Amino acid sequence: MQFDTPATTNPIDNLKVVGQPIPRIDGQLKTTGRAMYAYEWHDPKVPYAYGYPVGAAIAKGRIKSMDVSAAKKAPGVLAVVTALEVGKLKKGKYNTANLFGGQEIQHYHQAIAVVVAETFEQARAAAALINVDYAEDKGSFDLKVAMETAVKPETGEPDSAVGDFDGAFKAAPVVLDQSYTTPDQSHSMMEPHASIAVWDGDKLTLWTSSQMIDWWRSDLATTLDIDKEKIHLMSPFIGGGFGGKLFLRADALLAAFGAKAAKRPVKVALPRPFVVNNTTHRPATIQRIRIGAERDGKITAIAHESWSGDLPGGGPETAVMQTRLLYGGENRMTAMRLATLDLPEGNAMRAPGEAPGLMALEIAIDEIAEKVGIDPIQFRIVNDTQVDPEKPERRFSHRDLVGCLKLGAARFGWTGRGRPGSKREGDWLIGTGVAAAFRNNLVLPSGARVRLDSEGVVTVETDMTDIGTGSYTIIAQTAAEMMGVTIDKVGVHLGDSRFPVSAGSGGQFGANSATSGVYAACVKLREGIAQKLGFNSEDVVFENGTVRFGNRSIALAEAAGPDGLVGEDTMKWGDLTKTHQQSTFGAHFVEVGVDAATGETRIRRMLAVCAAGRILNPVTARSQVIGAMTMGAGAALSEELAIDTRRGFFVNHDLAGYEVPVHADIPHQEVIFMDETDPMSSPMKAKGVGELGLCGVAAAIANAIYNATGVRVRHYPITLDKLIGGLPDIA
Repeated sequence: MQFDTPATTNPIDNLKVVGQPIPRIDGQLKTTGRAMYAYEWHDPKVPYAYGYPVGAAIAKGRIKSMDVSAAKKAPGVLAVVTALEVGKLKKGKYNTANLFGGQEIQHYHQAIAVVVAETFEQARAAAALINVDYAEDKGSFDLKVAMETAVKPETGEPDSAVGDFDGAFKAAPVVLDQSYTTPDQSHSMMEPHASIAVWDGDKLTLWTSSQMIDWWRSDLATTLDIDKEKIHLMSPFIGGGFGGKLFLRADALLAAFGAKAAKRPVKVALPRPFVVNNTTHRPATIQRIRIGAERDGKITAIAHESWSGDLPGGGPETAVMQTRLLYGGENRMTAMRLATLDLPEGNAMRAPGEAPGLMALEIAIDEIAEKVGIDPIQFRIVNDTQVDPEKPERRFSHRDLVGCLKLGAARFGWTGRGRPGSKREGDWLIGTGVAAAFRNNLVLPSGARVRLDSEGVVTVETDMTDIGTGSYTIIAQTAAEMMGVTIDKVGVHLGDSRFPVSAGSGGQFGANSATSGVYAACVKLREGIAQKLGFNSEDVVFENGTVRFGNRSIALAEAAGPDGLVGEDTMKWGDLTKTHQQSTFGAHFVEVGVDAATGETRIRRMLAVCAAGRILNPVTARSQVIGAMTMGAGAALSEELAIDTRRGFFVNHDLAGYEVPVHADIPHQEVIFMDETDPMSSPMKAKGVGELGLCGVAAAIANAIYNATGVRVRHYPITLDKLIGGLPDIA
C-alpha cells in the first residue's frame, strides 16, 4: 500500500480499541519473568557454552601479537577466537566502527578475542590470561582541541543559510552570542547487549537484543560473508535500547564465531564496561548560538553552529536541525562541523540531534527573552511559525506549539513565577522553567502479515521489535480495530526475521510506521474475506467478530473456513513529506528547589504537554513520555561520560560511576496529550511521541535553576560546583 494522499475516514477512526488505555498485553509475561530476553533463551537439552569478550587495552594502534596459550589450557575452555586469526572483516552498511577482526585498533575496548568455556566464570577467568602486545599510536580524545581541525561533514545537509544573517545580527537592537556544551552520554539500558548463536551446518540462528531486525541481519550477512537467507534472527523482547541497539554490535559476531569454533551453542553478554566503551554513545557537542531580536521580541536573525566528533567515517551529532524549523526569523544560518576522535563510536541515542540541540537552544531562547524583557513563554509564542522558515512554501502538516505552551502554563501555574532568586522556602531557592519540545515525524516502510483462523482469532506477524515501548499492544489494538474484534482475540508475534520486514524501533518512527504496516495488511485481509464471500470490499463492515454487507452478517470464524485466510502488505510512503513539514511539538515545565548553602538541586514537579497526532494508547504513550522526562533529568543534572584524555576511554563505564536518575530524583510527573490528529502523517493519523518527551527537558530544568538562583549555567550537567559560587548569601 502506498500512502501518498492525506488519510480520510477509515476503520481506525472508530476508536473502539485504538486510542483506548489498554494495559500492555505482554505485561503479565514481563512481570512474572516469562518474557524471554536474549541471554535467557534456554533449552535444558542443549549444552550451551559461554563466551567472554576481550577488549583492546589501547585506544588507537594495532595488535602486534597475542599469546592465547594459557587461556586455551585453562579449565573448561572449549575455544579461543582472536581478531588476528579471523582477519579483517567487511563492514556492514550501518557500521562505523570495526566490530571484530584484523590488527587495527580504532578505540578502547574494541573486541579483539572471545573465550568460550563450559561456564561463564571459566570463560572470564581464561580471558584474563590472554597477553597482547600492541603498537600504540597517539590518539585524539578531546573535542575542545579537535574542533580546531573539524571539517564539514560529507553527508547530509551540514549547513543552511537564508537571508543575510550577518547583516541582520549586526543591526539587531537586542543580541545574544553564547556558547553551550553537552557531554558524551551513555544509553545505560538495563539489559546489556547479548546474543546466543547456534550453527546448523552453514545456517546461523541468533537470539539477540536488536531494535532493527533486518538491519542487523543484513549487516551480519555482509560481515560473516554468508547468504542473508541462511541467518535466522530473533529478538522478541528487549530490555531497553534508546538507540544503542539500532546497529549490529560485537556480541552477535563474537557469539557467532565462538559457536562455530566450539561447535556448541554459545551465549555472549557484554559486561557493563563493554556496553559503554565497546558500543555506541551520544557524542559531546560544543554549540554557539547567536540571536538578534527587535524590542518587541521578534527574531530577526538566528544562527546555530555545532561541533562534535566521531571515528573516521562517522557522522556528526545533528544538534542544529531543530533550529531550522522551530522559530521564525527571516535571516538564518546553521552549520555543523565534525572532528576526528579516537573514542568509541558516537551514534544515535534517543532523539539524536534534537535532544542535545534543544539543551542549548532553549536556554538561549530564555536568555534573549530576558534581554528583550518579555516572558519566555510569550517570546516563544511571538516567534511561532506555521511554515518552514527556510522554505516558506512548505507549511507544517499540523503544528500546535502555542497550544502546548498556553495549556501547560495554565496547568502548571506559570503566572506565579517570580524574578530569578526571589522565591524561597527555608534554605531552598524555588524556581520554575519552560522549554519547547520538538522532534521531526519520521516514517519508514513497514510490513506485516495478518492471519485469521477458524476460531476467529487474528494473529499478526511482523519483525517489528518492542524495546519496552508497547509495540505488542498498539499492534494488537490496530488489528482488533481493523478486523472488528476484541483485543483478546488478537495474537501478536514480533522480532523474528521470518516475518515481514518492518520499520523497527527507533527514531520515534516505530509506532506510527509499524501500525500503518499492520493497517495495510489488514486491508488486504479484509479484501480477501470480502472477495471470498462475494461482498463489495468497500462497503463491508467488520464489527463484533462478524463481517456484514447489507443485511447479511457472517462470523469471522466461519468466513475464515477450516484453512483460514492471510493478508500481507507493506506500507510505503509517498511525497507528502516533501509538500508539508511533519513534526511533533510540546512544552516542558519544571519546578526545582536549590539548596542555598550546598547548591544541591531537587526537581519538585514536572509537566509535559505533547502534540503528536493521534495517541494510539494513552497508557503506553504516557509511559514513554515520563521515561523520557526522567532521562532528561539525568541529562540536566548528572549524566556525563568522563574521558581519560591520556588513554582515550570513558572512565565511569558502569552504573556506579555513570549516574542516572533514581526514584528519589523524580517526583510528580504529569503528561497531557493534545487532542489532535494528523491525516498527512499516516492512515493512523498518529505521530511518534517517545523521543519528543525528552526534547527540551534538560533546558527546562536549566531555566528553572536559573529562575531559582539567578545563576546561569550553560555547560551540562548542572552539578552543584557550577552553582555554589554564585548562590546568594544565606540570610
